[in-house]
Amino acid sequence: MFIPSILLKQLYNRGSLTNLGHGVRFSLKNRLKDAKVEELVEIRIDDKAVPTDKIWLRTADGKHLSWAEFNAAGNQDFPLRTTLVIQIDDCKPLPKEKHRILIHFRASPFGSLKFEVEDVVTDDKQPANKVPRDDVDDYGEEIIKERQRYFEKFCNGKIEHVGKYSIDPHDLRGNIEHFIGVAQVPMGIAGPFLINGEHAKGEFMIPMATTEGTLVASYNRGMKLFNMCGGVKSTVVDDAMQRAPVFVFEDAREARDFVQWVKTNFEQIKHEAESTSSVANLTYIDNFLSNKFAFLRFNFKTGDAAGQNMVGRATFAACGWILDHYKGIKNFYLESNFATDKKASQINIMRTRGKRVVSEITIKRDYLLEVMRVDPKQIDYHGRVAGVGSFLSGVNNTGLHSPNGITAMFIATGQDVANVSESSAGILYSELTDEGDLYLSLTIPSLIVATYGGGTGIGTQKECLQLMDCYGRDRVYKFAEIVGAVALAGEISLASAISSSDWVSSHEQYGRNR
Repeated sequence: MFIPSILLKQLYNRGSLTNLGHGVRFSLKNRLKDAKVEELVEIRIDDKAVPTDKIWLRTADGKHLSWAEFNAAGNQDFPLRTTLVIQIDDCKPLPKEKHRILIHFRASPFGSLKFEVEDVVTDDKQPANKVPRDDVDDYGEEIIKERQRYFEKFCNGKIEHVGKYSIDPHDLRGNIEHFIGVAQVPMGIAGPFLINGEHAKGEFMIPMATTEGTLVASYNRGMKLFNMCGGVKSTVVDDAMQRAPVFVFEDAREARDFVQWVKTNFEQIKHEAESTSSVANLTYIDNFLSNKFAFLRFNFKTGDAAGQNMVGRATFAACGWILDHYKGIKNFYLESNFATDKKASQINIMRTRGKRVVSEITIKRDYLLEVMRVDPKQIDYHGRVAGVGSFLSGVNNTGLHSPNGITAMFIATGQDVANVSESSAGILYSELTDEGDLYLSLTIPSLIVATYGGGTGIGTQKECLQLMDCYGRDRVYKFAEIVGAVALAGEISLASAISSSDWVSSHEQYGRNR
């Protein structure tokens, strides 16, 4: 099985090269797929072969074996994301500088794997004031209590609420490190809310976690109005998640020729990328040339996961194949800041990041007057005035506050809240119909949501998704349609409050500024 050299080197745990006093230790972490190590063939440090009788290994299941015992047993389990520790006894401490380490072993299903890395040696000394950890079970009750006591002592305070939770900490592996408890955010519900999506069809109750007074009430008011008008039409019109590497060349002409080669070899690059995941689907690669740099923007569909880690891994594998098959690349970075991860950007507005959702409705004039006490003309005129303000400020959202509802839903349903940075973009459009009603539409060009993986499977977050029938596979488009519709309900509510001068009085009644 071919593994690009750049991906193969990721097996080594950088920073693990350690002087022990009586020897040296480093470790490997399986970042490829479940495997079995058949034989450790050779280890070299700075081109010098390490005597096999001095090599010891600690396997993923905790066994401590000599080199001979390890190889005699054969087929040692090396599951994905587990660590294999290699220790060399009876050797002098390595100088504190960069060293070359060559590792050669055979593993199923990969075959013979041989690679060389560089690492700087450190001493095996624990910091005096280190956060307590347990290498065997860092999510057990005792180590959690020890960290709580450590936190209390360090801060000279007392934990009262943080340590009260209903979830099993062991379910949090991969979600949080140094776990001590939970942050409790108040949660309310808005609705029922009628949505006419392709995937979200019917009435939904919307969980919203927030500490902002009037927010839930405001969204609920918008939903009430939309229900009277027959519900919101919500549609996912595009789907893409990116990783954007950059390749550096001797000059601009070489960068240009490289982009042409990438286009010619797209199918092979796609194969290498998708070999890392059963879900990732590389749909196309954008290219942008500047100076002597070739920026590639890999665009994937990622199923029901948000997918940033998935596409990072897939793009890394594809770039490994590129680096092994194209000569003349002077330098390479997996992320060039052109995917704009966790940042708002114009390219995401234009090209989509996550799900591109359009929610729209025609609001009857009579119902708008009855519920919001404003006329469609007031809303439409206010929108055009606000459009000038949006242009002058250079903001990424021509609406009023769609990130409010998005954030409240993100917290309630276990989304990566930092993705509100991209998801904050919005394009609000309105027009008056011939009948005097108001057509209102909101495009969210970069809504990053998930119904599987990440924080979606934790306690209250999973529960909230389940209550909307949005947890698990084949649910992400449904959830995206709901989020888009909720955001639009918040837009009409706040726009009406501002147009009718109800904004401040509402905060006085429901909020904290009194």
